Amino acid sequence: MIKLQNIQFGYRKGHNIFEDVTLAMEPGHVYGLLGKNGAGKTTLLKIMAGLRFPNAGTATILGENATLRKADVLNDIYFLQEEMYVPHVKIRQFVNAYAPFYPNFSEAQFDEYMRVLELQNETGFLDKLSHGQKKKVLIAFSLAANTSILFMDEPTNGLDIPSKSAFRQLMASVADDSRLVVISTHQVRDLHSLIDMVTILDNGHIVLNASTFDITDKLLFDVDNTKTAEGKLLYAEETPRGIYQVKTNDRHIDSSLDLELLFNAAMTDKESFYNLFK
Repeated sequence: MIKLQNIQFGYRKGHNIFEDVTLAMEPGHVYGLLGKNGAGKTTLLKIMAGLRFPNAGTATILGENATLRKADVLNDIYFLQEEMYVPHVKIRQFVNAYAPFYPNFSEAQFDEYMRVLELQNETGFLDKLSHGQKKKVLIAFSLAANTSILFMDEPTNGLDIPSKSAFRQLMASVADDSRLVVISTHQVRDLHSLIDMVTILDNGHIVLNASTFDITDKLLFDVDNTKTAEGKLLYAEETPRGIYQVKTNDRHIDSSLDLELLFNAAMTDKESFYNLFK
């Protein structure tokens, strides 16, 4: 559904953010796109959505070249950006103006998602709402659009703890085999229960693109106060509760994925990750 082939991109000549990015994403999955600040997560999403044009390589979305921005592609993708622009209109006016661009938009679903996010009685102007309230309105709209592809850039920024919980509840309810969701974030704890695919970006390269099943099959996440290892130690982090470790899972022992440990391990030992998941 999304294919990037040998993508090169830079905002200035001779200063590429991406040198040779090749990546495929399929429907029926929720991808967590992880990377340090400035790693290019937002830029990569924009290339996928056809909002930025690569200097070399091809970006294909829904079977079409993303740079062509065909109408039948644009009305089947939604990009919830971190930097939100909203017009000076009321919420219902916003829905009436923008919903027609999305053939599968459901006003009933929008109202339900607003209720879950505790904004059903909000009648003020959209641009006068707090950052968190604006974010919740746009989350509700993006889900109600029922597009085949949904990009979300830092969707939980600005949300309080109850709203983050409601967001996870909504995302779990809308994810199905026909939809591809890509969520970019540095707040990995907010995504832990949602994603089933992990994509890690660093220095213009894809360090990891694997399912959570494949990750826990090949890696063991453990707490070990003595640093003894069931496999090759890739990363260790001392905490008051013990030494949190990521090791190769040579004996295929079941363990719970820890996204924060996974990310730190990938940043620390990129070569081992490449060899394990290539």
